[in-house]
Amino acid sequence: MSKQFDVIVIGGGPGGYIAAIRAAQLGFNVACIDEWKNDKGGPALGGTCTNVGCIPSKALLQSSEHFDQAHHHFADHGISLKDLSMDVGRMIARKDTVVKQNNDGIQYLFKKNKVTFFHGRGSFVKAAEGGYEIQVAGKDTETLTGKQIIVATGSNARALPGTPFDEENILSNDGALRIGSVPKKLGLIGSGVIGLEMGSVWRRLGAEVTVLEGLPTFLGAVDEQIAKEAKKAFDKQGLKIELGVKVGEIKNGKHGVSVAYTNAKGEEVSLDVDKLIVSIGRVPNTIGLNAEAVGLQLDERGAIVVDADCKTSLPGVWAVGDVVRGPMLAHKAEEEGVAVAERIAGQHGHVNFNTIPWVIYTNPEIAWVGRTEQQLKADGVKYKAGTFPFLANGRARALGDTTGMVKFLADATTDEILGVHIVGPMASELIAEAVVAMEFKASAEDIARICHAHPSLSEATKEAALAVDKRTLNF
Repeated sequence: MSKQFDVIVIGGGPGGYIAAIRAAQLGFNVACIDEWKNDKGGPALGGTCTNVGCIPSKALLQSSEHFDQAHHHFADHGISLKDLSMDVGRMIARKDTVVKQNNDGIQYLFKKNKVTFFHGRGSFVKAAEGGYEIQVAGKDTETLTGKQIIVATGSNARALPGTPFDEENILSNDGALRIGSVPKKLGLIGSGVIGLEMGSVWRRLGAEVTVLEGLPTFLGAVDEQIAKEAKKAFDKQGLKIELGVKVGEIKNGKHGVSVAYTNAKGEEVSLDVDKLIVSIGRVPNTIGLNAEAVGLQLDERGAIVVDADCKTSLPGVWAVGDVVRGPMLAHKAEEEGVAVAERIAGQHGHVNFNTIPWVIYTNPEIAWVGRTEQQLKADGVKYKAGTFPFLANGRARALGDTTGMVKFLADATTDEILGVHIVGPMASELIAEAVVAMEFKASAEDIARICHAHPSLSEATKEAALAVDKRTLNF
């Protein structure tokens, strides 16, 4: 006889495990199914984000940034080092430790909140009386029955047509996090978040990095002024970024990869690299879910079709995160997971897509929330803009990192904040103030009149808000 649950969550990534915990907090009997395995075959909760995405990439970025600081900037602080070297194996081992700590932390949270965990692949079997039968294919196969189902199966890296990932020479985000030594030459196809972050890691450690981007503009989703500032910094660091290219044949050999492409001038070029990271987006992970068994509707991309409340085409079945529409961001998935659990409980869960922050964890960091200047122009919205450079910020000078700026965009009539864009030190942390402000419909004047600690990087936020009214105090 199958085990009965009020709520079954398929997927243990940010959307899934958070949904499971919140549902349990609301008094439901909850099960969560996840198939991720660690090196020993045991459970590795946290999905792509924890295992081969957000968490491990940040660990490597931190390690490589320490090395870069020691190599190029410690002398400015009076710190002398001899025979500086990088033990890549130890760096990777530290990354693996950080990942395991997060895996174990989620298991602890499940025990704390009385969420029943099943290790294996979850898939639909059939509709059952008052719910659905879900199969768990793991070490043993068993069947569960749930009144409400939340699908949170995430996404997979998109491969180039005809060029599968071998995770040795042609790498997805997974393989990019497992490179065992610094490649002499590293190629990246796609200048998205993963490409830039991984390119930054290995460039700092000595690799010659070339990024091939098909679009004619750099970081097209980012505010144009911010993107230009970021590219100047990346060019200075030695990242070679080619825009407007058309990738042709890719040859994978024993000693590396050869990429034939046409550059923006129409010239035929060949790039030979030791490793090639392909970062051209991700696709929803619905293969193996057996959606057809219950008639769960998918779109042409394989994503689960949902409405504004994350309801699918089936009663009692919900879906959140990368497997549905919207940005593929861990924190977006978490917010949807909480909202769905609360909706199941009869509450009014809410996700505001207009105030979801975006972050690229390069150096300098890039973060933004709301609309860009080019979007406002395209929409015919009258606005005011204000910027403040970190070059004029006392804390940034003390840190020795004055690259970038904060930019505010506000309605020309009401002064309501429409977007905030940051490139520079700790942008990922500074953007939180802007998110809070926009959630409360704050004006630029509101931020301009709030006292900010001195000296702090956040003063650049205040000054950029002041700049909207052309009255900065320190620039």
